[in-house]
Formats: sequence, C-alpha cells, structure tokens
Amino acid sequence: MRSSGSDGQDGFLTIQYLLAVGLSLVLLASLGNLLVFSYGRGVVRAALDEGVRAGSRAGASPAECQARADAVLSDLLSGSLGQGVDVRCQSQGGTVTASAEASFPAWAPLVPSWSFTTTAEAVAEPAR
Repeated sequence: MRSSGSDGQDGFLTIQYLLAVGLSLVLLASLGNLLVFSYGRGVVRAALDEGVRAGSRAGASPAECQARADAVLSDLLSGSLGQGVDVRCQSQGGTVTASAEASFPAWAPLVPSWSFTTTAEAVAEPAR
C-alpha cells in the first residue's frame, strides 16, 4: 500500500502564506507612509527657509516670503499631501518669521495621521 503523506491538513500552508503576505504588505505600506511623512516635513522646512531668505532681503515684504514659500511647496509637495500645509509669513522687529501648520493623512490603518507646526526666522537686511 502506498502512503500519500497527507494528514488532512491540505491547504493550511496556503492560508498561513496569504496571511503573512498580507501583513507584510500592510507593514510595507506603513513604512512607505512614514517615509512620505519624513519627505513632507523636509519640504515644509525647506519652503520656510526659502521664504525667510526671500523676505529678509533689503526692501522685501512678508508677501515675498509668502510667495516664495508657496512656490517651493507647489513645486515639491503638490497634490493631496501639500493641501494640508498652511504657511504664514510676518515681519516684526527686524526679523522675518515664517511658520507652517501641516497635517498629513495616513495611508495605512497602523499609521496615524501626522500633524506638526514649525517655524523659520531670519534677520532682515537693513534698507539702504
């Protein structure tokens, strides 16, 4: 008599494999979401830095700071991720300050949405 080697658990390995692959994909999406959050934070920081550089030139106004920061955001963070970013520039007491409030939505259920506030400051050049 020939033994087939089956003990009645055919297909059990397939369910385990599908579960492992599914969890791996969720983990991969979560990791990707965290990388996108990191990229977004870097872009917001770069936009604020560029804004205060433009706004701190001699004779410049906070509107120039705002325009430059908005231009950087639209170039590097367009789409749904960039819609959650609000930048404000102001000039006070010889300094130009740009602040941003950002909220990035999560892609995967294991990663929460991320919100943060950051600022950049530069000393304004004196008018000649």
